[in-house]
Amino acid sequence: MEARADSRIIASHKEQLLRTYEREHATTMNVLRAFPMQNADLRPHPKCKTAKELAWMFVMERGLGNMVMNHGFPAGMSGSPPEPPARFEDVLLQLEQAHRQYIDLIRSYSDEQLNDNVTFLVGPKTPGPIRRIDFAWMLLFDEIHHRGQFSIYLRMADGRVPSIYGPTADEPWM
Repeated sequence: MEARADSRIIASHKEQLLRTYEREHATTMNVLRAFPMQNADLRPHPKCKTAKELAWMFVMERGLGNMVMNHGFPAGMSGSPPEPPARFEDVLLQLEQAHRQYIDLIRSYSDEQLNDNVTFLVGPKTPGPIRRIDFAWMLLFDEIHHRGQFSIYLRMADGRVPSIYGPTADEPWM
């Protein structure tokens, strides 16, 4: 059989990022919505965040994304992030809003602008240049990491763990 060239149009780096972000965000929301909200104060270990605080981190990261993509990491930034809302449901509402704002911001940049450098931490207490698109991918990978953490909280709270990248005990594929 003769090999043929693939005739599909290859998406730009920006379009690949946007498609992946939307898909991963939908998966994250499935995991968060599956959490038994009455267990929002679950803290698996004294050094761990509560479930609500961990979910709030997704909102805070979108805010960080907007700030860094627009202005870079501010010199001398310190302090604690704002506290999450009282209700877990409100965290999810704010995450949906923050996600839309962040995705709209990424869409507003040209491919060339996404290749421009912004300032972010490149080591402990070390700000340095990073391409906008690399920063956006790093935030996405961090979301995936925290979603994995959250899936453990979900199991500990006796919630039903939805499919993330394949079947789960609660959502078998066969």
